[in-house]
Amino acid sequence: MQDPSSTSPALRPWVAYAGGIGAAVCWLFLSLVVALQFARSDLGWVHSQLSLYLHGPYGLLLRTGYCVLAMAMALLAFALHCRLRPEARSGTVLGLFWVAALSLSTVAIGDSWLPEQAPTLAPMVHLLSAQSAFLCVIAAVLLQSWYFRRDRAWRGLHRPAFGLAWLAFAILAWHVGVDSAPRGLSQKLAIVLIVAWLALIGRRLSQASVTGAAHEPGSRDNAGDNPT
Repeated sequence: MQDPSSTSPALRPWVAYAGGIGAAVCWLFLSLVVALQFARSDLGWVHSQLSLYLHGPYGLLLRTGYCVLAMAMALLAFALHCRLRPEARSGTVLGLFWVAALSLSTVAIGDSWLPEQAPTLAPMVHLLSAQSAFLCVIAAVLLQSWYFRRDRAWRGLHRPAFGLAWLAFAILAWHVGVDSAPRGLSQKLAIVLIVAWLALIGRRLSQASVTGAAHEPGSRDNAGDNPT
């Protein structure tokens, strides 16, 4: 039985809207990160990881940005899952994105009150949540980028998305595995590349043609175009 989410015209308008909203949130988040590098003169942008910006001036703004980005990630993942053909999507990828979004929210929410209420627990919660977010999202973008080749409508995005995902993975591996790597710069570069990947997907979803999508090869919605 064919999954209705791959052919139902009723789903397509919200998928395009979700893509546009998600892409906008991603670019706003990146703008916030860049702005904080200039606003926080007490932190060195090369050596200070983004987690340090969660506290002090503008800390609440960044924590809010984390939560909004997490919601956008979860929304984009579900919209993409609905938009792709069945052979190009995976419940595992969707689950990885959602776990990453939940972990990112935990970082922000936990850093809001745990440092004062449970100072010994706060570092462990932050570390585990941050690591889960990075591991899950990097696995998700790599897998989904590879699966794009299975969908004719998304095959053209396979190479740029896969290249961007691998570059983010390489930067993240450099950050984790090389002690001499500038901690702040390497982490922020990985974050920027991952969020840029999400923005790329959101933009593509927002450009989906509602009428054109109904006539994709293999869709039952084009039955009216066939001669009787």
